[in-house]
Formats: sequence, structure tokens, C-alpha cells
Amino acid sequence: MNECLLISELEQTHIKKDIPDFRVGDTISVYTRIIEGEKERIQVFTGTVIARRGGGLSETVALYRVSYGAGMERVFMIHSPRISKIEITKSGKVRRGKLYYLRGVSGKAAKVKENIGPGKRNRNKAVSEEQPQEEPAT
Repeated sequence: MNECLLISELEQTHIKKDIPDFRVGDTISVYTRIIEGEKERIQVFTGTVIARRGGGLSETVALYRVSYGAGMERVFMIHSPRISKIEITKSGKVRRGKLYYLRGVSGKAAKVKENIGPGKRNRNKAVSEEQPQEEPAT
């Protein structure tokens, strides 16, 4: 019991706080630190989120993209120290939890609709931006 408490406390120190709220169907850019000998550089991988699994420190995200006619899939550990930042490029509108079917389709069938405007996910942000809370006069 005491050992489990120590492990969870240790995991909490390594969990990143600056991860944006993204879901399956979104297009995101993951900035990865690449170390080659003495040099360090940042490589960007942009793709559609087809799966998100796990929880806590071991949470992973699978990204898929097609470049030069070949499909590429890459799995990232979200809380890894090699990930410098994650940016949301587009917000997708999907009705499934996993988009593994994108691996086998091409052209218009592989297109994910974009979530535009204040939808279910953006409703709270849109309301708070439009109507700022006023301080009561005393």
C-alpha cells in the first residue's frame, strides 16, 4: 500500500501540465527532440490522431499521415521528456473512438471533417470570450 502511494507521487512529478486538450480526429503537431551525438534538434511530426490510449504517465497517442503516397503511423508517449511541445492544428469532428479505418482508405474517404464554430467542445470557451464577467459596483 505504501509503495503504491510512492509510485503515484513519483509519477505526478513527471506528468506534464502544458498538454493541450485534443481528441481523436484532431490534427496535431508534435515537436520531438532528436539527439544525434553532441547535437540536438527539434523535428515536427504533423498528423491526424487515430488513437489515444493509456492514462497517467504511460499515456500514448497514435498519429497518422500520408506523405509521398505512403502512409506513416507513429506512436508518441505524451509525457516523455523527448516531446518538447504539442500544438493543435485542426479540430476534427468524428463519431468514433479510434480511427484505424484511415489506414486503408485514400482520397476523399480519408478526409476528417473540421469542427468549426462553437460546438460541444468549444461552447464554454466561446461564451466566456463573448461575455466577460463584470464586477459588481460597490
